[in-house]
Amino acid sequence: MNRFNWQRSGALSAALLMTMSACQPLNIAQARSQPQTKIRGCNAESLLLPAHKDVEALRKLYEQYLGRTPVEIELGLSRAEFAQSLAQLAASLERLPEDSQSLSADDTALLKRLQQDYVTELSQVNQPHNQGNRRFGFSQRPRPTSLPPAVTGAQPAPVNEAAAPSQLSRDSVGRAKSIAPPASIAPPAPEPQFKDKDRLHLPGTFNTEDYKRINENPFFLPQRTPLSTFSIDVDTASYSNVRRFIRQGQLPPKDAVRLEELINYFDYDYAAPKGDQPFSVSTEVATAPWNSQHKLVHIGLKGTELEQEQPSNLVFLIDVSGSMKRPNKLALVKKSLCLLVHQLKPQDRVSLVVYAGQAGVVLPSTPGTQKAKIMQAIDRLEAGGSTAGAAGIKLVYDMAERHFLKNGNNRVILATDGDFNVGQSSDAELERLIEQKRDRGVFLTVLGYGTGNYKDNKMELLANKGNGNYAYIDTLLEAQKVLVNDLRGTLFTIAKDVKIQVEFNPEKVQAYRLIGYENRLLRDQDFNDDRKDAGEIGAGHTITALYEVIPTGVKSDVELPDIDPLKFQKPTANSSSSDLMNLKLRYKPPTGNTSQLISQAIADGNRSIQSASENLKFSAAVAMYGMLLRDSDYKGEATFSQVLDLAEQAKGKDPQGYRTAFMQLVERSQTLHQAQAKTEEPRAKSTP
Repeated sequence: MNRFNWQRSGALSAALLMTMSACQPLNIAQARSQPQTKIRGCNAESLLLPAHKDVEALRKLYEQYLGRTPVEIELGLSRAEFAQSLAQLAASLERLPEDSQSLSADDTALLKRLQQDYVTELSQVNQPHNQGNRRFGFSQRPRPTSLPPAVTGAQPAPVNEAAAPSQLSRDSVGRAKSIAPPASIAPPAPEPQFKDKDRLHLPGTFNTEDYKRINENPFFLPQRTPLSTFSIDVDTASYSNVRRFIRQGQLPPKDAVRLEELINYFDYDYAAPKGDQPFSVSTEVATAPWNSQHKLVHIGLKGTELEQEQPSNLVFLIDVSGSMKRPNKLALVKKSLCLLVHQLKPQDRVSLVVYAGQAGVVLPSTPGTQKAKIMQAIDRLEAGGSTAGAAGIKLVYDMAERHFLKNGNNRVILATDGDFNVGQSSDAELERLIEQKRDRGVFLTVLGYGTGNYKDNKMELLANKGNGNYAYIDTLLEAQKVLVNDLRGTLFTIAKDVKIQVEFNPEKVQAYRLIGYENRLLRDQDFNDDRKDAGEIGAGHTITALYEVIPTGVKSDVELPDIDPLKFQKPTANSSSSDLMNLKLRYKPPTGNTSQLISQAIADGNRSIQSASENLKFSAAVAMYGMLLRDSDYKGEATFSQVLDLAEQAKGKDPQGYRTAFMQLVERSQTLHQAQAKTEEPRAKSTP
């Protein structure tokens, strides 16, 4: 029987409907191999990841009989939210016409099993005064009569943390309630339902997302530009943001595609460091898969694992402004932080600051043993008001310094959609503040959320200035990856200010270009300048960089720079070296100020792409995918089918399912690209 293809309220692009009907449901961050995860979170509810077996089953039923998937299933949900979606499914099935597709025996049994497993939560769905789900119009608990001052507009909590608890009232069972606002300030209205306009911004709709323009790295001639210098990058935000666009049924803006962040989203199997060196260096050369006349140079770094974890002083700074009042924003932030709270060790400490019209302390510094207290503070967060981020940033750094751990990890974690102003301070003053705190040992992690008004350029800049990393959280699965699976590499820095400088042998290299890292380029003299900030490597983290090289004597179809001969400069003496290039790295210990140097030659090679390692093959596949999305001038003969073929060869064991999910993403991108080409073809023919 045919599947129903009912269109949900609000316009969806034809391409998205095509991919929904033609493809299996896309596991956004991880494949089905992701272990089932139930985590006791805020308000004593379990958080169900999108890859949980029950969520997968519910998604299957929605797709099979209603032709759509509610967005809360894509994000990840609590047990109460799951029960609400289950009740909505049952009600929708009851309203289907008699001549429509009926449930199969297996699906009927599946629906009954889900109803039995969630009978407690289902019994509360239609009881507004009992515990339920406010997202769908039911209160999770009796509405508090007071709210944090940063939300209500009341005076902020005093910086003196000792006084903060005295401003909290207690309910009938002794639980702390939010800081009381003036009586004249009413609590905000319940959160609106998640509308399709929040999920998808079609052409012509209101959208203020902002990305920094990327000018793609060109080819350089080694005789004129022998050195290439850049800072490493550990950010991954671009990959999950690109995935969000593809899931919404549209190809991403070119400037949202940063190739190095796509490549470094994945771990690679590099050799472990030896001796006292904080990271290892692996290199490989093979044929470039998108241009058989060119070579691809693969450089991989792997950070050492920590033998003993350091204690952490974490200060969360949460945006609770009005722009965060969406289920894929503050509601997802709260669930994300609950995942992180469960990773806390007894020696860790956590503080929580919010900012909207003003900034305030919601949770003073609290040991990791008091997880319930921390999660209660997270659970109380509500969105509302205007945004002034500078006050919150200043306050959160003050708290981080007040509880500074000399031999620990001191970090501010900012969660926002990036749509904040800096009040009376300029952007430059804010950047200088972050740089000053970075130099004192307090690093910054930025977590981006939401759509529509997302400010990618501002968040990337703040993370770069703060010696930190930047991730985009589009689902609870991505929060699981960033804050649970990759927690050690995310929070524990083992080397800072890591720079790479490559010198190319003109006897072997006609031209070269760095793939990605456009926002991380450095001047050649910056390499030896220890005052110049650069990137960081976390414990166990892998970093990958790729160079495309045109060998000497090859007549390439790529247009190279046309530079007149120099009058005064004499040609350099011929090199007798058979090396392709020389690689140098500089880094500092996490608390050091003087850099150390690593240098090694990279020999030439004639290995084909088919005989290359899985590391090189997969990184090349991801690079090709990014070049196709950007419609790069250097994409050569690359196709989505070629990306899939190469990724399949290099998938390996894939224990977390990330590489499998990547291939699903490529398939959907290919479908969208084909649909876009068909749409543009008649338009091109009609243009004189």
